Amino acid sequence: MLGFLPGPLRGAIALLLYTGNTVGAFTTLLPFVILKTLIPHEGTRHFLTRILTGIAWIWIYINSLILRITQDIAWDVQGVDGFDATASYLLLSNHRSWADILVLQHIWKRRIPFLKFFLKRQLIWVPLLGIAWWALDFPFMKRYSKQFIEKHPELKGKDLETTRKYCEKFKKAPISVINFVEGTRFDEKKRQYQNSPYQHLLKPRAGGVATVLSAMGENLEAIIDVTIVYPENSAPLPFWDFLKGKIPRVVMRAKRIEIPKEFVQSGAETDPEFRQHFQDWLNALWDEKDRQITEILQKYFPTKKENP
Repeated sequence: MLGFLPGPLRGAIALLLYTGNTVGAFTTLLPFVILKTLIPHEGTRHFLTRILTGIAWIWIYINSLILRITQDIAWDVQGVDGFDATASYLLLSNHRSWADILVLQHIWKRRIPFLKFFLKRQLIWVPLLGIAWWALDFPFMKRYSKQFIEKHPELKGKDLETTRKYCEKFKKAPISVINFVEGTRFDEKKRQYQNSPYQHLLKPRAGGVATVLSAMGENLEAIIDVTIVYPENSAPLPFWDFLKGKIPRVVMRAKRIEIPKEFVQSGAETDPEFRQHFQDWLNALWDEKDRQITEILQKYFPTKKENP
């Protein structure tokens, strides 16, 4: 609708609308957040979380409306039908941009339950959103480097303990747990630094995914494998470019994967043999995803061979 406007003006309007929606949602959330902080009774806190989730749904629907108003995007989406909005899922996705979150929320609303994703611990300090994410029981993870763990061995496994704690909360109601398996947004420098064997992806991290399956596997309906591609855009893709309308096309492919029974074993994620088996399975999934991205890019740019 606003495609006729210059990019910076369109971006400013989009940013203003998203900010206004977020401030409005936060203002509505705040009284319930305070109550949840002050009331120790678990049943009451769970009831308040349901109210907070309802407000968050309204925020997502308004964001979708803003997206339709401010962006002129061609959508190429396949495989997103046939899921149950009352069942729980683990959604595994590659990560290209901060726009991924808006895109996922826009496409999957009404199809699956409320989306919750793992966040880096420092994001709790994001104005307004950090408090809202905490109140909605989004899992905050503190990543430790291998070098740091060697100096502080007592912290080994703490991130997995945190994942398991949140997964216990997730069992109380239908939920969609999103895991950006690469752990960070893709760009070519990161790919080269990792010596990633994939052309369009970073290496997948198995620990968090294995823990979710181990803790919640019996409560999950299935895994949803999602691939996001912005064919005309290079990575990293700044969120400001998205707001300015610099993403002309979004391609998403999704498929349902039944959860292998051997992955639903409580505490199995700490067993080295199990972890290697699971990492091999995840690597194979990423091999297929990498080929799929190549096919998508060739579809839109038959003569383009370099990284997107």
